[in-house]
Amino acid sequence: MSESILEEVFIKRSQQKKKTSPLNYKERWFVLTQEKIAYYDYDPDKGKRKGLRGSVDLEKIKGVETVQPDSNLSPALEKMYAFQIIYDEGPLYIFAKTEEIRAHWLKRLKEMVRFNKDLIQKYHPCFWVDGVWLCCQQEVKQAMGCKVLDSKNGFTSKQSRRRGSRKPLPPTPTEEKPGRPLPPEPPEPPAPSADMTVIAEYNYTPVTEQDLELRKDEKYTILEMSDTNWWRARDKYGKEGYIPSNFVVEAKSGLERFDWYCKNMNRSQAEKLLKTENKDGGFLVRDSSKAGKYTVSLFSKGGGETGGSCRHYNICTTAQGQFYLAEKHFFSTIPELINYHQHNAAGMVSRLKYIVANRTWLPSTAGLGYGVWEIEPHCLTFIKELGTGQFGVVKYGKWQGQHDVAIKMIKEGSMCEDDFIEEAKTMMKLNHENLVQLYGVCTKQRPIYIVTEFLSNGCLLTYLREGLKQHPTAVQLLEMCKDVSEGMAYLESNQYIHRDLAARNCLVDANGTIKVTDFGLSRYVLDDEYTSSAGSKFPVRWSPPEVLLYCKFSSKSDIWAYGVLMWEIYTLGQLPYERLNNTEIVDQVSRGLRLYRPQLANVKVHSIMTSCWAEKPEERPNFQELALTVQDLLYELQ
Repeated sequence: MSESILEEVFIKRSQQKKKTSPLNYKERWFVLTQEKIAYYDYDPDKGKRKGLRGSVDLEKIKGVETVQPDSNLSPALEKMYAFQIIYDEGPLYIFAKTEEIRAHWLKRLKEMVRFNKDLIQKYHPCFWVDGVWLCCQQEVKQAMGCKVLDSKNGFTSKQSRRRGSRKPLPPTPTEEKPGRPLPPEPPEPPAPSADMTVIAEYNYTPVTEQDLELRKDEKYTILEMSDTNWWRARDKYGKEGYIPSNFVVEAKSGLERFDWYCKNMNRSQAEKLLKTENKDGGFLVRDSSKAGKYTVSLFSKGGGETGGSCRHYNICTTAQGQFYLAEKHFFSTIPELINYHQHNAAGMVSRLKYIVANRTWLPSTAGLGYGVWEIEPHCLTFIKELGTGQFGVVKYGKWQGQHDVAIKMIKEGSMCEDDFIEEAKTMMKLNHENLVQLYGVCTKQRPIYIVTEFLSNGCLLTYLREGLKQHPTAVQLLEMCKDVSEGMAYLESNQYIHRDLAARNCLVDANGTIKVTDFGLSRYVLDDEYTSSAGSKFPVRWSPPEVLLYCKFSSKSDIWAYGVLMWEIYTLGQLPYERLNNTEIVDQVSRGLRLYRPQLANVKVHSIMTSCWAEKPEERPNFQELALTVQDLLYELQ
């Protein structure tokens, strides 16, 4: 068992009870280790801890914050100093006896989880009580927080110290005002504590003099982290430079250090990889579609199926925090579980015989190297034309002869160039596995170029119509929807409105992952046919009534478009309202016309679409809620 870092007796509030009362508050002995925070029964007479009651893995924590006092508590509890641990099943409410104890635990927990993925940027400062958030009165427990943190996970960045405290932003962006104010920059965390050690998950070859080479599985010391995407590090030889933050993982934490763990891999990609290896008992562990859960994918040549088959086993958790695949075989950690099943099938179709790893795929970096924003045209090689978009010709090429890129050659007069160039630096900092990465711009000549990540499978619309080699499964279609919802949830959390979300503005990478592109670019279009709702190029078929009638764009109009995009996916690329012209669509959608349920979409999938098409924007879900709903539905299929 891991060595204890902190131990303390706290009051814990039950997470399971639907109604809150004094009986929901119990004394528990809390123990913080390198891997988890666990809580035990407490015997006050003997001053000892007893049986384990539950635990939360540190890698699953999305935030740690204080909680404002609740006037409904009894006077004794009201004096306690509350804080919350936010994770996929949370929040977990804990009450300390003094402010000093609370501050000490908050500081240590934040230090230990600061590099977790999907850290919150908004949180609820008050309690969830009897089916409502006391701070914002929302009645959905998974609703996005109503208070914006100064920066990721509550740290205060150098930038926010210079500018002073940032005022909370409204949860939903409102209609754009004249002058087109830029959205806020994504928050930047501060430098971590000195001498933190990370391990490289991938090789990285330096592309600028300021970069540092990464060698897979070697350790590096982080020196500075003032930029979210590029950290200053030192290797074992003493050489210093910048590394992409998403290429490394903190040492002694997470599953990333095991070869059998394939991060950010979905079911369809796992099946493709396992079938390619074609080895009986080949396996890998991947993130489940449900946040914080994991799945073992196993290939077997038994069972009579020609060519073998893939089975998927969700790793379950007991009430005491133990893991299992087969009942009666419980383990404290996932690595212990995998080790056992490498020697014992214990109810599965086969034991786990052969590790199948996929470390050849590299995540995209925010920029082509640290500080690379203005790209020199002579560094680009044009190879072939990919097509023509709203702004001009798009070509596939190479940067410095080796890095695949897509190059948009902006047709003069099609874009408000000065405004876009000003915002491009901010857009480059947006980095998510379901967004097409902006690498930089060429602005020293005309036409200007926009240089982005290249995705080999091209446009999602074409992929749906022509690129699928066989009829897609229910899982594949829902995975596409999941990819888009998670990319859009990230944009939403950074107060970005896409304005033109559709299958034509999503791309597909070599692994089949869907990525959203051209987010926010419609703000800079100068074509009246595109910018006016009366224009023939305006995306009428993807627009809600408030946009068609009043040009009121918001994140809720993106939600409507997402519902239409889901419909495109489930019809394999059909044109929405194909029998109606634009004028008829404006008239009939405003009167309540909605798209029909596609043949491939079941009732649950169609209900997600229809929730996006609520007439009143405030009645539509947000992208975080949509992503969770799609995740849950996908989890049921697995």
